[in-house]
Amino acid sequence: MINKIRRSLARHATNYRGWRTNRKLVVIESDDWGSTCMPSGEIFNRLVKDGVRVDRCPYTSFDSLASEEDLEDLFSVLTEFRDKNGTHPVITANTVMMNPDFDKIRESGFSEYIGELFTNSLKKFPSHERSFNLWKQGMEEDLFFPQFHGREHLNVKAWMNALQNKDSIERSIFNDGMFWPGSAEEGKRRVSTRAAFDTDDLSDIDTHRDIINEGLEQFEELFAYRSKSFIAPNFIYHPNLSETLAENGVVFIQGMKYQKLPIAGNVKREMLRRYHGQTNEQGQLNLVRNCVFEPSQQPDTFDSVDDCLKSIGNAFAWKKPAVITAHRLNFIGYIDPKNRERNLKLFRELLGTMLKRWPDIEFMTSPQLGELIAESR
Repeated sequence: MINKIRRSLARHATNYRGWRTNRKLVVIESDDWGSTCMPSGEIFNRLVKDGVRVDRCPYTSFDSLASEEDLEDLFSVLTEFRDKNGTHPVITANTVMMNPDFDKIRESGFSEYIGELFTNSLKKFPSHERSFNLWKQGMEEDLFFPQFHGREHLNVKAWMNALQNKDSIERSIFNDGMFWPGSAEEGKRRVSTRAAFDTDDLSDIDTHRDIINEGLEQFEELFAYRSKSFIAPNFIYHPNLSETLAENGVVFIQGMKYQKLPIAGNVKREMLRRYHGQTNEQGQLNLVRNCVFEPSQQPDTFDSVDDCLKSIGNAFAWKKPAVITAHRLNFIGYIDPKNRERNLKLFRELLGTMLKRWPDIEFMTSPQLGELIAESR
């Protein structure tokens, strides 16, 4: 009961400030597309057998590059539904452009970071040969709209430092094609190897600017358009990077109701409050996630559909768009097919129920929402 009250109060706290609309707008933001995580079910099982507790983290239990079947099944669910305008639900697919090139890093004696485009990573995975073609098909059918999540979902400096320690957990899983051992094995490290723009030394900000510049150039070259929005890996980045993002055409910042700042030597991480339509010094608009659909990160007893519907209802009551966070891992079955099957069933239930409860819903992407907010001012 206490948890339910807290969740209800948290919904109100997220939605009471900021831009309002009488329209019932729904955006589905999904992070981590393009990033490798767990390479295969075989590697997962072997690591668990060897005592590496990847099974205690939902990402290392379920997440991987989306296979052909993952994408086909997701798109099949999306095409079952249309809003009042005849528009299908669309996934704003926040994408990282690169993964580590493990062979070349090994050849360098773990002294140099070298990456590869995620489209090349896909070629190394069974059942992924047509995956990027399916990305393009989803884009053509307005089901799947990539936006920029980072060059990698990887803190290059922290990872390379860990690799140079032969006894580190990162070094022990390197030959399995993994850069992150999961939250259970990573422990309480101040800078996670997944948090690309976290740092304990603010002099790293210049390097982060270079990474953003390169990643956004790669994004535009691959997709033939600029990313108008950005969401930082692990929700952590320094406000000084906003100028670099703006110079590259990013005008909307996705995120939760708080932006996490780099730890930067502090005992406790600082956070900045965010609300819909708030602008920063560069004039970039904040888009705030106020609904959660993350069944892979919840126990089986948790009702992910009902919880998300309550958040959607609260958003609409406050005349806010419903911005749903639904990470890629919820739709992946390459490691464990039951994960995809169970969650797509729940996703189908969520979409069907919301359209029945609010028939005037309108689906849109994150940039479309941002443009609407900007035009209304």
